[in-house]
Amino acid sequence: MDTQPLETEKKRSMKKVAVVILNWNGEELLKKFLPSVIAHTPQEWAEVVVADNGSTDGSISFLQEFFPAVKIIPFEQNYGFSSGYNRAIEQLEHPYTVLLNSDIEVTPGWLDEPVRLLEKEPAVAAVQPKILSYRDKKLFEYAGACGGYIDKYGYPFCRGRIFGVIEEDKGQYDSTVDVLWGSGACLFIRTSLYKEMGRLDDYFFAHQEEIDLCWRLRNKGYRIVCTPRSTVYHVGGATLSTEHPHKTFLNFRNNLLMLYKNLPDNAQKKVFRTRFWLDYLAAFQFLLKGKCQNAKAIYLARKEFHKTKKTNPAYSKEKKQEVILNSIPEIYPASLLYTFYIKGKKRFSQLNF
Repeated sequence: MDTQPLETEKKRSMKKVAVVILNWNGEELLKKFLPSVIAHTPQEWAEVVVADNGSTDGSISFLQEFFPAVKIIPFEQNYGFSSGYNRAIEQLEHPYTVLLNSDIEVTPGWLDEPVRLLEKEPAVAAVQPKILSYRDKKLFEYAGACGGYIDKYGYPFCRGRIFGVIEEDKGQYDSTVDVLWGSGACLFIRTSLYKEMGRLDDYFFAHQEEIDLCWRLRNKGYRIVCTPRSTVYHVGGATLSTEHPHKTFLNFRNNLLMLYKNLPDNAQKKVFRTRFWLDYLAAFQFLLKGKCQNAKAIYLARKEFHKTKKTNPAYSKEKKQEVILNSIPEIYPASLLYTFYIKGKKRFSQLNF
């Protein structure tokens, strides 16, 4: 039997974009935000997919009843952010994938410019839109704002947000620019590169896994871009001081692993020596605030980091990727802590790269 016509028809019916929403007991969020995604996602060339992390609420029955056109990928348990997306995207063949949080409201034409960039610029691996706060739409949103960077010691920040200082969007960052990382709250990425680059790190479970992935892509010479010509509104986002101790643990452990994986070997000794003091300074600040469990979480995170890099085969020196770029201009070459607290520069526009 000639299968060529079947393969041709399959290619014709393949939509070029998969918008993947990872859900875990998020029925209420789906009710609130999925309608905007459906309304502003052209069915002719994009498909909405909900990957369900073993929900026990009515999420799946809600989707089946009210949004039967949405593709559902059900999992038997909660695999977390990293593994949940990895398992879902492994099943997709769309050229482009959008990782989209379930608490995001999208806007008309939100797909157009990011997809155009991916189609026209082969060196662009991933794109982030402008992310504003759903609660106050004049403000940037903490998790991503208008594109992400890190300083030389691994502290993440964004155009529009440094530590807990969030700027009002006055059009000051309305240029399309290269960044180090795009937020996992809304990240457009080439599906093939996502798979080839090892996907999100399963071990991270959650927090900073998208920074790690984007940094790996930059190390290979690919570009990460933020385009404010696409805008979404995100509910989530919080400062570290208000986090649960387990989130503190994941943030510190994952950040150290990310540095270990992506920093050139000749830079690691100095960075990790400095981070030792900076991490325990953060722990001391938690103690002063009476947050003993958060302080303990930093100690446990550092302990787990040292254990992991020695015992987990995925983090052995032999497994570390080859770095092509010797210098990445999107990494701030100074200490963000010093610049922020000592020099008093609290806005991205005040930083000198």
